[in-house]
Amino acid sequence: MASGNARTRLVIASGNAGKLREIDHILAPLNFEVIPQGALGVTEAPEPYCTFIENALAKARHASASTGLPALADDSGICVPALGGAPGVHSARYAGEPKSDARNNEKLVAALDGIADRRAHYCCVIVVVRSADDPQPLIGEGVWAGEVARAPAGEGGFGYDPWFLIPSAGLTAAQMPAERKNRISHRAMALASIAGKLRSDF
Repeated sequence: MASGNARTRLVIASGNAGKLREIDHILAPLNFEVIPQGALGVTEAPEPYCTFIENALAKARHASASTGLPALADDSGICVPALGGAPGVHSARYAGEPKSDARNNEKLVAALDGIADRRAHYCCVIVVVRSADDPQPLIGEGVWAGEVARAPAGEGGFGYDPWFLIPSAGLTAAQMPAERKNRISHRAMALASIAGKLRSDF
């Protein structure tokens, strides 16, 4: 259990600097010592599955097996109903290799050219395993509704954030202060849904 002054070490199965910053910030009150998998020499796990949950679980088990530590993995992306849910699990590599936020955004905007329905949502699934063969992983999911903007705005965030507009706020995710985004984002929702178990199970 992460309590008192003791901090539980938790490997984060990601090399995405933006995700690592957000996860570290959100987990800080729970007193975890967040360690990026790259700092421990862990390679990226394959993500061959068509669902966020399967990919997240594969990444978490890989990181835990490689380090012997509890591990957290996030699989997330933007889903656009008018595009059949794409980019979905392929969000990070939507425009192919090498990964490029700029090219991914260009492809998404081009795919929506002439389409009136620009609804979109970010989906995030967080999986935490206590060990590589944990039979009861903690699983949290968050969905953040918005739409694809007509023009990018904002310098913050990463990925599709400059194009992800939250109409009720009148801001893109990239325009939001980090503190606000980290309270209401899909990643924050996913972590919040398992926060109680994180407090009691470690």
